[in-house]
Amino acid sequence: MKRLRRILETEVISEFLKAEFYHREYDPDRHEFEIVVYEANLTDDAENSLRRALLFRRRAGMWRELPPDTQWWETEIDEDDLQRIRVFPRAQWRGISQGNFGALAVADRIRQQLLSNKAGPLAEKVQRVLERMQSNDEKSAIILIGLDETHPLTLLEGNHRFVASLMLPRERVLRRFRLITGLSPHMEDCCWYKTNLPTLSRYLRNRIKYFWHREADLKRLLEPARNGKKVFTETIVSPQPVQEDEKSGGYLGAVAKPE
Repeated sequence: MKRLRRILETEVISEFLKAEFYHREYDPDRHEFEIVVYEANLTDDAENSLRRALLFRRRAGMWRELPPDTQWWETEIDEDDLQRIRVFPRAQWRGISQGNFGALAVADRIRQQLLSNKAGPLAEKVQRVLERMQSNDEKSAIILIGLDETHPLTLLEGNHRFVASLMLPRERVLRRFRLITGLSPHMEDCCWYKTNLPTLSRYLRNRIKYFWHREADLKRLLEPARNGKKVFTETIVSPQPVQEDEKSGGYLGAVAKPE
């Protein structure tokens, strides 16, 4: 894996939210905030705080587990790096992984299910994503986390798209995605990267600690935005973004439903 450039946490949140905004939790807000989501102005602190609040509606628990010193990079990979990428170790991925969360191994099991006409719900969903990919070459963001360039990487966002892409010719996999990678020497303290009793206990403590606080933050940010008032940036508690000079746009279109 090669690091291309450092990016702000605000840009990562923006890309993550674009991939999440089709979920039903956003139905009441989609028309109202779709411009803020899909045409993000990353230099606007009020917009950045609003996007954070919207993402935290679904992903606050996930985001708070990331180490505070996580650095975000735009990266590129080669074919050898595919061996080190793992799917998210939760939900339906646990069932199909059979203990091996390697994305290549999971893609192979899904391919076997599809060929044998014994596809479960996950395999069927991956097949639908694959069919969309074959008819659309639009580039989208994939978010990974890891310790550094040499250790395994875990897919934080974009599991279905990445696994589906592994059924395409390898050269298409490598050029299809914009890869965003969060790196920290403390990433093994995060249950999404390394699942064990200490990391799961930390996750549970944080869920309890921030349960009511999260709801208050959303109201404080979303209601002023609806009324056209200034949104303040310090209300959401999460790992602090690493300040860098570089900012860029790019988004996944509003019509496509990312998986």
